[in-house]
Amino acid sequence: MAPTGNHALIFGASGITGWAIVNAILNGYPTKDAFAKVTALVNRPLSREVAQWPDDPRLQIITGINLLKGTQEELEKEIKEKVPGVETVNQVFFYAYKQDNDNDTECRVNEDMLERSVTAIEHLSPEMSYVVLPSGTKIYGIHLLDKFPYPDKLPLREDLPPIAEPYVSQLFYYNQIDCLKRLGKGKKWGWCEVRPDNIIGFVPNNNAYCLAQTLALYLALYHSVEGAGAKCPFPGNPKSWVAKYNESPQDMVAEFSIYASLHPEKTSGKPFNVGGQLDTWEGKWPIICDYFGLKGTGPEDGSPQPGAYIAEHRKEWDELEKKEGLKKGSVDSDITHPGFQYFIMSLFNFDRQMDMTASHNVGYTVNTGTKESWKLTFDRMRKAKVIP
Repeated sequence: MAPTGNHALIFGASGITGWAIVNAILNGYPTKDAFAKVTALVNRPLSREVAQWPDDPRLQIITGINLLKGTQEELEKEIKEKVPGVETVNQVFFYAYKQDNDNDTECRVNEDMLERSVTAIEHLSPEMSYVVLPSGTKIYGIHLLDKFPYPDKLPLREDLPPIAEPYVSQLFYYNQIDCLKRLGKGKKWGWCEVRPDNIIGFVPNNNAYCLAQTLALYLALYHSVEGAGAKCPFPGNPKSWVAKYNESPQDMVAEFSIYASLHPEKTSGKPFNVGGQLDTWEGKWPIICDYFGLKGTGPEDGSPQPGAYIAEHRKEWDELEKKEGLKKGSVDSDITHPGFQYFIMSLFNFDRQMDMTASHNVGYTVNTGTKESWKLTFDRMRKAKVIP
């Protein structure tokens, strides 16, 4: 393991995994003295209190560095001025992402952000030793739905060939992976790629791809309107109800990212699937609903859809928000992706489970269960006053 005194720099520290990496380190993963400093880079202003991170002198939160603005020299100057101790950074976790509906733009922008950021830290810190880059199961083509290329190659393994054109060129993961290969060639620093499926977790600010928050808001409101013990049908379909897959609890993805960075001799240059318990919505939905005092049942024709239900009962939500003193703005954020929940719970109606052998073989053998990951996520939301 790397010596103590590590300085972690997390790009995208307010996202689902970026938040969890900061949180895990400050809460002593893998040991309380493994990291001497944690720098959380966030786009929008974020206080430690809102983030629900521990009060820890090792933490510094840096806001407002635009990774795409100006020349490379100007970016490096800004980072040097704004990030105290940047010259000691050795572990870089690149969890920043910029969504764009145009595939070509999204590929170019996310590759540029990565290249500019890694190059900047490489120039500013002689200590840089590792970069962790997330991708996801889109790399296996799961987003292609009925064109999913690997229904007969389950569980999904990291050594599967790339998906076919034109889809390869439309997915920014490949741009970023090629970028790191190019930047890291012949260098003293290593890197790896982490592949989660849908990540279950808490975010301090709203996030376009946080299914757990959408469901938490919906089920808290449903309980308030329909009453304790009410039946709550699954908002998907009979095929998605029984499809098998591994969700990725945010703490698992964060811990593996940290573990990989501290064991470069085992992980460098490799991709790793990271996911929790193999399950189905049939197994999960009753557990999720039970947290809110509801009876989760299978799909029915005309089952309420979370987004539509919240919109229909918006007045009741506003009353609940006021009565319980909840954080404002959770249900009508302009960055929430309204179609994401439908995509995950209805359109993904096929098995897509992952093989975890590679991560187990390098020594990370945690397998978080469904109940544990969802309860922890909802508990964090409750503490942050997102839900009552």
